[in-house]
Amino acid sequence: MKAETAAKKLGVLLDATPEDFRTGTVTRSRLNELLESPPEWLVELRRSGPHPRPVVAAKLGVSIAGLRRAGIEEPLTSDQIQELLQEKPEWLVRERATHAEVMAENARVKRERAAKAD
Repeated sequence: MKAETAAKKLGVLLDATPEDFRTGTVTRSRLNELLESPPEWLVELRRSGPHPRPVVAAKLGVSIAGLRRAGIEEPLTSDQIQELLQEKPEWLVRERATHAEVMAENARVKRERAAKAD
């Protein structure tokens, strides 16, 4: 698979990975090896970032669209994410509430569909 696909599966930003990872291809066995026994560079990237948008959104408890609405386009580090969580800017509070409402509604719809299927 392409390095970009492997980086997504690993939950890391491709540009922050080592050169040999970015320029090569990753086999399924290599990906499984990285998942089971991550090297130091992967452990450090997952711990401190910079993180890709899906990871940033998950850590902040918002959607990717919520990040865009807030103007967050660049990858963030774990320290930057922690700062936002401590400062609780208005956009973050609003987007977290919106995200929670959407998740609750999705869960309700899923329960209703499951009940109808029975």
